[in-house]
Amino acid sequence: MVRPTQLLHSPREPARLLPAATILLLRDGPESLEVLMTRRAMSASFAPGAYVFPGGGIEAADAKAHAHAHRRTTQSDLHLTQAIAAIRESFEELGILLARHGQGHMANAADIAALDRDASPDTFAAQCAARGLTLAADEVFVLAHWITDRDLPRRFDVPFLVARMPDAQTPIADEKEQFEPVWVRPADALARHAEGNFFIIFPTLRTLERLQRYTCVAQVLADCASEQPWFTSCPRAGWLNGKETRYMEHESPFGELALTSPDGQLVHHLDWVTDQPVLLLKNVQRLTAPNPGVMTGPGTNSYLVGDPDTGYAAIDPGPADAEHLDRLWRAAGGQIRYIVCTHSHPDHSPGAAPLQALCTQHGHTPPILGLASHATARAHSSFNPDRALSDGECLVLDSHHHTHTLRVIHTPGHAANHLCLVLEEEGLLFSGDHVLNGSTTVIDPPDGHMDDYLASLDKLLAACAQDRIEFILPAHGYVLGNLWDQPHDARACIAHLKAHRLKREAKILGVMQQHPDASMDDWVKQAYDDVPPRLWPVAMRSLLAHVERIRSLSPE
Repeated sequence: MVRPTQLLHSPREPARLLPAATILLLRDGPESLEVLMTRRAMSASFAPGAYVFPGGGIEAADAKAHAHAHRRTTQSDLHLTQAIAAIRESFEELGILLARHGQGHMANAADIAALDRDASPDTFAAQCAARGLTLAADEVFVLAHWITDRDLPRRFDVPFLVARMPDAQTPIADEKEQFEPVWVRPADALARHAEGNFFIIFPTLRTLERLQRYTCVAQVLADCASEQPWFTSCPRAGWLNGKETRYMEHESPFGELALTSPDGQLVHHLDWVTDQPVLLLKNVQRLTAPNPGVMTGPGTNSYLVGDPDTGYAAIDPGPADAEHLDRLWRAAGGQIRYIVCTHSHPDHSPGAAPLQALCTQHGHTPPILGLASHATARAHSSFNPDRALSDGECLVLDSHHHTHTLRVIHTPGHAANHLCLVLEEEGLLFSGDHVLNGSTTVIDPPDGHMDDYLASLDKLLAACAQDRIEFILPAHGYVLGNLWDQPHDARACIAHLKAHRLKREAKILGVMQQHPDASMDDWVKQAYDDVPPRLWPVAMRSLLAHVERIRSLSPE
């Protein structure tokens, strides 16, 4: 894991998590699924004025009320307590009561009127029992699990639960914490939020985005039968276009925020810039070349590893862009010890020689390191380093204060001469084009080879285990990864990438079997029908690599 001495920001202790529960009450509306939302008081300490689902803190009394609730045989004690808390909160805030009489019918308006909505939480279950009501916790299911962002002053550990709205009940806001209950289709709520007249906070927004796929309550409840949340998320925040922006674990900037701001400090800017370096750690800088495009995304990422005392290794100097190379040299204070190219493609290696010449002009000539391009490489990808790197070789930057060790991993597949680098002290993987953020890399035969690519992914998975790699720094896009043993750590990113490739290959095989006499053009249209047609010429290269692999694995 990253050494504390290399973190950019002082450690901070995020606010303590408070247990809470939120419930989405659903009904089948005249057009589609509808959810009950209500507006929080403008004086509320958390999310004032936001439209939310009813809910609140879990009280000790909720855990003591199990005897007054129906439960599913698969419902854990924790989920039962959360369901009871959600039932109580929806009653206090909106006068909705998920409870049944002994004969099985749900509570009605008379029952609700007979209960005191302002009474202490300690008396809620007893009030219901005195009326002959048992809490219908068995009809409350776990939908999602949210943990409030680390940067916020009030934080909650809160399941988002879901239940069908009882018939013959009408929501009536308490006019203290909640106002203006409204039934709304998820898509309409999102549209009104986008228009600026229906304020929704981030967890609500993302939950509605997922919920809008459904057309009826039965579909939602069926997908909650496993007792497992659809997702668990503790978002992270950064700055983009001058605005505070939040991201879930599966979204591309999340790993970069986790690396640069591990304790949730709201400090990192996510705007892509080419005129200055972006500090990721004290010993890692990223400079993005001004070559954005379909194949390069926001541009090629050049990295500087090291510090003023040890000097720097420049990884992937990029195209031969004089201004970019000058910024790279200046960011290193002229102290570049190694120039390393992960592979020979024209957006990665042409800058190596002019960067070396720039260093020579100022009295020091760093070696250009990497692997020579093979005969299979395209003409514009010719590359010959000053010295070839060996698989497992270490490049060491050392001083009295710090050591930075880059270990070479030969990873053919995207290109025959592709390599990755592990910064051992920090558990970081510089992945070149082998692992990208936001897209899969192109495998372009004959220099690209699908079997080699998949084998190299396995090699990187082994390195993740050996070096406890938490983050991947790709040549295009934001940092990937999360904390070790969490859902989206570096290993999970690579495993997901391999699974995606094999799933695509299975789809290609199916198309080939269904249309054995079709052309490659026909195959790409069907096998990549989820990809915009403008990208089919690029997809054709990877299709060919998959076809070659499929045919090599097929019996004669």
